[in-house]
Amino acid sequence: MKGLKKKRRIQVIIVTFVALALSTGLIGYAMRDGINYFKSPSEIVAETPPASQVLRVGGLVEEGSLMRGQGSVITFNITDGGATIKASYNGVLPDLFKEGQGTVATGSFIDGVFEASEILAKHDENYMPKEVVDALKEQGYYQDPNAAESGS
Repeated sequence: MKGLKKKRRIQVIIVTFVALALSTGLIGYAMRDGINYFKSPSEIVAETPPASQVLRVGGLVEEGSLMRGQGSVITFNITDGGATIKASYNGVLPDLFKEGQGTVATGSFIDGVFEASEILAKHDENYMPKEVVDALKEQGYYQDPNAAESGS
């Protein structure tokens, strides 16, 4: 009897380990499409990502670069103060999207142009996504809008 209980216990442990490994693999496989890496324009210029990679790019919409083409195609430049990349978007832009404001775009970098599938714009005058602020601070281009208010 003791040998049978020991054998059953080992079988349960092996089945549990296999089920755990299988479920971990399935979770990782399901999440692979949902992971988007954030990059600044400087990082993209330094190391061009493959066209098949979906990523998020954040920075400021460069002044004077916003151009509306035929239909719903919009082109603009995204900058972090250290580098600038061309971007295009086919669709309706958020109401708060404008030149000189922070933005985060999701898409792929294809043939020197970032083709965005989604555009996010800041929602008030003081908000900017943390990743964008960090990238702009790294380039020495970011000025805290609250610093001027607190200095008076």
